[in-house]
Amino acid sequence: MPLEDLNDVHYGNWEWLTHDEVRVRWPDLHARWFSAPHLVRFPDGESLQDLTARMSNVLRLALERHRDETVVVVGHSSGNRALLLQTLDQLLSAYWRLGQDPCSVSEIELRGDGATVHRLNETAHLAALS
Repeated sequence: MPLEDLNDVHYGNWEWLTHDEVRVRWPDLHARWFSAPHLVRFPDGESLQDLTARMSNVLRLALERHRDETVVVVGHSSGNRALLLQTLDQLLSAYWRLGQDPCSVSEIELRGDGATVHRLNETAHLAALS
């Protein structure tokens, strides 16, 4: 079932631009995105706080509707990082400390009393493709 909350962070005016184009037009904000991502709101877009609120809804929904079931959530690297940071009880400033490679798998066990990360950014299943 598709969930709107799983959409990638809304980069606003940065969408469809290259890193070089963004760096030229918003040099300070671009630098801040990589040094202090929790202090960035994309021009006409979202912040990590907005994204985290959406990802919290995903976690709540999974717990409410699928408490004793296995659920697969497919999302984008930004949302995945937000989910993992919440699960690990980490600050948004740690955003870039979590690797999220394309097609990677992370495994989170949610319980009523907390959560545990069992796998993070695993890509072993891709080895046969290279």
